Parts: sequence; C-alpha cells; structure tokens
Amino acid sequence: MATSRGGKQQQPLLLHSPTPGGAAERRRFLAFLAVTAALVASYHHLLAPANSSRYHALFLSLGSNATAAAHLRALTLRPHVAGTEANAAAARYVLDAFSSLSFPAHITPYSVLLSYPTHRSLTLAAARGLAARPFALVQETYKDDPYADAAAEVIPTYFAYSASGSVTAEVVYANYGHAEDYAYLASRGVDVTGKVALMRYGDIHCEDMVRNARAAAAAAAILYTDAKDFGGSAAKGEKRKWFPDARWLPPTGVQVGTLYYGNGDPTTPLWPSCAAGEDCERLSAEDLSGSEAMPGIPALPVSARDGETILKAMGGDVAPTKWQGGEDAPVYRLGPGPAVLNLTYIGNETLATIENVFAVIQGKEEPDRYVIIGNHRDAWTFGAVDPSSGTAAMLEIAERLSKLQAKGWRPRRTIILCSWDAEEFALIGSTEWVEENMDTLASRAIAYLNVDISIFGPGGLRPRATPQLDELIKEASKVVPDPDEPSQTLYDTMMRYFPPITRVAGAGTDFAAFLQHVGIPSLDMSYGLFEEYPVYHSLYDDYVWVEKFGDPLFNRHVAVASVWGLIALRLADDEIIPFNYVSYASELEECTKDIVDKCTGFPVSFSPLQKSVKQLQSAATKIHKEKMLLQAENWSLNSKQYTQKARDINDRLMMAERAFTNREGLAGRPWYKHMIYASSDEDDWGTKAFPGIVSAMDKAKKSNTTESWRLLQHEIYRVARAVSKASAVLDGGLT
Repeated sequence: MATSRGGKQQQPLLLHSPTPGGAAERRRFLAFLAVTAALVASYHHLLAPANSSRYHALFLSLGSNATAAAHLRALTLRPHVAGTEANAAAARYVLDAFSSLSFPAHITPYSVLLSYPTHRSLTLAAARGLAARPFALVQETYKDDPYADAAAEVIPTYFAYSASGSVTAEVVYANYGHAEDYAYLASRGVDVTGKVALMRYGDIHCEDMVRNARAAAAAAAILYTDAKDFGGSAAKGEKRKWFPDARWLPPTGVQVGTLYYGNGDPTTPLWPSCAAGEDCERLSAEDLSGSEAMPGIPALPVSARDGETILKAMGGDVAPTKWQGGEDAPVYRLGPGPAVLNLTYIGNETLATIENVFAVIQGKEEPDRYVIIGNHRDAWTFGAVDPSSGTAAMLEIAERLSKLQAKGWRPRRTIILCSWDAEEFALIGSTEWVEENMDTLASRAIAYLNVDISIFGPGGLRPRATPQLDELIKEASKVVPDPDEPSQTLYDTMMRYFPPITRVAGAGTDFAAFLQHVGIPSLDMSYGLFEEYPVYHSLYDDYVWVEKFGDPLFNRHVAVASVWGLIALRLADDEIIPFNYVSYASELEECTKDIVDKCTGFPVSFSPLQKSVKQLQSAATKIHKEKMLLQAENWSLNSKQYTQKARDINDRLMMAERAFTNREGLAGRPWYKHMIYASSDEDDWGTKAFPGIVSAMDKAKKSNTTESWRLLQHEIYRVARAVSKASAVLDGGLT
C-alpha cells in the first residue's frame, strides 16, 4: 500500500487509465483513443523514413495515462526543495525508474550555494488608532487536505538569496515593479528612498522587481499575489471560490522564488562547481555580498490577504486606474505611509549537495551525437505542476523507449535523459553540468529538448524553440491528437495562436545554458496557458490540483510526452537531421526590419546586419537544396558516399547555431553568449531578438549621446558578424 505524506494509508493506484468522471469526459476520452489509433496507423505516411517509422508509430501507441499519473503521485508525496533529504529521495526515485528500464543511469553531484530562511517577521505598525498587527506568514491548508501533515515540511515562505536585515519604514505602492512604475512615482513626487516598496506579482520576474526597487533606493521590498491576477472572479451575486473548490489561489497563498540575478552556482560564475570534498575555485562571501547579481535588500513574498491589509492602511494619492485591484478590492493609494512596516529577514546561505540524474541510450551508428531531453526535479513545495508534470511525462517517455528497445529498436544517435536539480534557485544543476561539459556538448549535441511544466490546464500545445526546429515541431504535432479536442491534432489547435511557436529567449528554465551559453538548438513546451495555473510556486501546487484542474484524465501529460518524444526520435533516428534554417533566416529578416523601423532617423547604419541576413538566407537555401538532393540521390550512391555526404550536411546543420554565439557575451552579461536570442536585461522572463542591439538602442534613445550611438553601432556589427559566421558554417566552404 502506498502511504500519504502524513502516514495515512491510501488506495493503490490502479494500473489502468484514470476513469473519466462524467459522460462528456468519457466520450471525449474514447474519441481521444480513437483518433490516436487512426493517427498512429497513418503515421508512416506523414513522417519518418521507412526503417524507423514502425518504431516511431509504436512509440505513439504506447502512451499510458496511468504511468504518468503514478509517477506524478509518487513524486509529489512530499515537498522537495533542492538540498533537502526529500529531494535526494526524489533523485533516487528517478534513478530507480531509469535503472528499472535497463538504461545505464547515474547521478552527478555538485556542491553549490543554496539559500534557506532562518528567521522572518513582518508587522504593520500601529497607525490611525489601530494596534500593531503582526502577519503570520503562513499558507493555510484546506479542509480535508490529504497532504496537510506533509505541509509541515514545506519551507517557510521566503525569497532565496534575499539580503538579511531589519527595516522599519513607510510603505510605497509600486504596482508591478517595472522601472516605468518607479519613474511614474517620481513624476508624482513620491520618494521611494529608504521606504518599503510594495509590489504585486504579474508582469516580470521577482528578481527583476527587487532589482528595480533597489535601483529606486528602496530599503526593502514586499511582493504579494493580488487577487485580481491570481484569485479568480465570481459572477454577480456569487461568492468567489478558490482551491480546492476552484483552480484559483487561496487568499493565504504565497508565490516564493529566487532573487539571484544570474545562472548557476553563485560561487562559481562562468565556471563549473564540483562535488563536496573536491577542490574548486569559489567566490568568497565578501565577493558575493558586493555582487550586483545579489538583491542587496531584504525582501519577502506575502499573500493576497496580507497585501490587501497593508494597502488598506496606506494613504497618499489614489493610484492610477491600471494600478488598482479587482472589483472587491480597497482603493489602492501610492503612499508613502502612513502605513509603516517592520520587516526582518535572516537567511542562511550554505553549500549543499545537489544531484543531477541521467539515463543514456547509446546510439548505434552515431553514438558521438547527442539528443538531450531534460526536466528539473526540485520544487519549492510539492511541485505537482512545476516541475513534476514534466518529470512524469519524461519518465513516461522513458518507459515507451524501453519498450521500443525490447522490440529491437536502437537509436541512430545517443539519447540522454536528464533530471536537473536546483533549477528553482538559479538553473543551477543544468548550468553547472553544461559548464563542466561545454566543449564536448559544443562538438556533439544535436539539440536540447526541455519540458519544465508539461501541463498548465486547457489551452493547447504551446511550444517555444529556436527557428530551425519549427518545421519538425509542426510535423510531429500533426500526428498527435489534441487531448481536449480529439477530432483535432495538436497541430490544428496550435495553429490557432499567433505565433504558433514562440522563441526560447527568456532565461526562465533549463534550456538557458544549452542555448544561450553554448549555442545548442533548443525547445521548451507545455500544454495550456500559464494564466490557468494561479497556484504557481505555492503550497497548493499539489497532486489534488492537477487531478481536479490541471489534467483530470492525464491525457494532456500523454499528449505532451508523445510530441516531445517523437521530436526526440526524429532527431535521433533521421539520417539527415530535420533542421530547416530557411525559416530561421526569414525570421531574422523580419526582426531586422522591426529594429530598423524603431531607429529611423537615428545616426546608425543597419546595412551590415541586413547584408549578413541576406547571406544567411542564401546559405540556408543552399543547404536545404543539398539535403533534398542527397535524399533524392540516396538510391544512386553507395553506402560510404551517402554516409560521408550526410555527415557533412549534418555537421553543418548542427554547428550553425553555435556560430550565433560570441565568446565575450552580451555587454555587461558575459554568461549570455548568444547574439540572437536571450532574456531582456530588464526582465529575466522577457523575450528579445537581438538582445544586445535592443539594450544598446534603449540606452541610446534615453541618453542621446555620441558615445551611446557609437556603442549601438558596435552592437549592430557584433550581431552581423555572428550571423555571417552562421552563414559560413551552413555554406560549408572557406573564404
């Protein structure tokens, strides 16, 4: 018998697909199965070459809702923050799952700097005749919560790497914490200096919010989850509902996170960490305390209920309409004061062991070429959606691949499955591994395929990728039925959105080191919309939420695993790597036009970039024609000739993305080496094409100095050189 988090016995999970709850769901479920069977039967006509098509079709037929559900249940029995015993147990679970499938599996540990709370307190000082009010800073369990006992293991709400300290000061309301919000406060004569900045989640990452507060000279920061954004709404005359009665975040829900503005172990920037007991160079505590990557001020996350309590005690001018809350919220005022907060946070930054888990399926013909599948394992709380929905899908893929092996399949190229640790703190596990293996990966990795969160809820497949993967994503999605609309495929519903595929530019998950540090083609995807997942990083991200709202039938998990795994199989098995750089060149042409339009009349020339993009278009068209010709000539070439030509084309397709990197990196951000796609320097989740140009352009427009325009021109040349390098790689010749 399985045991619950509190030690109570549960019924064992039956090894069959979860039973749909109603007649409509049953009909949808049966339709899903029927369309799956039809698509699998016709698969070989749509995609794979004959020698692998039957295995790929078999892969699609092996999806198991029960397998995904069982893995998700097992992975979410306890909270498992990186560096804890519970997360080590989760690592062993993944290792055992891989090993039970006869895959060679291993753990690679690192000793890294993690951050935990030692003491937190927050009190609203006496004001307007009201007594001082301390805040409990506790997320309340709900009635009949099956995981209430295990909730005691959840680490108290906090921000990792927050500065320690005590602050007593008036409060200023700063909306979503954009730099523009602080500029507005200044225009209204509201001085943030020495105050506590109160901000609401919603638009940018918490680390950027706190950085902006520090830049405005705030002494501390409070971030709360506004009910307008996370609490849902109610029809007129009805009471608002939240989890477990609806998907919305309860009033005491708190979204935790990290404030470190960097990727990887803070003590080893730009170089790998090592295992405990080994000798490696590290930054000192003094180095870190003065680092711009650290937040520099104390900060705490609080609930909607606590945030609203603070706002009720504030005075000053009424905030703009766009800064206000929902219909039942109090009037939001800017301050400062008269509300005064006493905030204390004491953190413990300590070296702790994290564990990446790997399984390797050795390639037969090209074992030195790697297709890498990854998902992180650590979670701030129970982590049912983030990240365990992705882990469950990856383990479901692994079971399918094991069954293919039993039928005689071996991939042409090596497939590596990765379970990363400490992603939530700063993408640490994946970053340290990539930094340690950077040169090998640069010469051997075909692509990195990430799924952090496999399901948010309804909303269709939402992939983001580097553009040479677009065509492959579309092809694979055409043979997987949409779990919510079984008469349609994932492709059909995906194409309703514009754009149907977005770019992996923000640094929010584990593709960052692969793409933005090394230049490896990358993908990340999920099913549904983030807006459908309001319990993000809170206590309520548990198995019950997924079972009731995220994916009641576990069809969405299976659909994501199907398209994710099929893309990996195509990359691993197709003789010619299924990359298409023609669409990449077309996208860069559009991005260039957009940038040029924004700089009309300014003293810079974009002709170097425009010329390099035309070179890329020519080189991409050339290699695409070579690929088509080689496939047409296959019958007329002997095996050695074909293999040599295929290897040449594949090497050029694989290495072109590397050429978009620059060893010096982006200005002021040397870890980010990709010149085409990276996060915005003002929003770590933000997506920017030509990030160096965009950043320099924004600064030049603000300062309008000769030097700023010169620096913008320099960035244009740097990007143009990167695009020209990629063109040369695709072309395959020497000047």
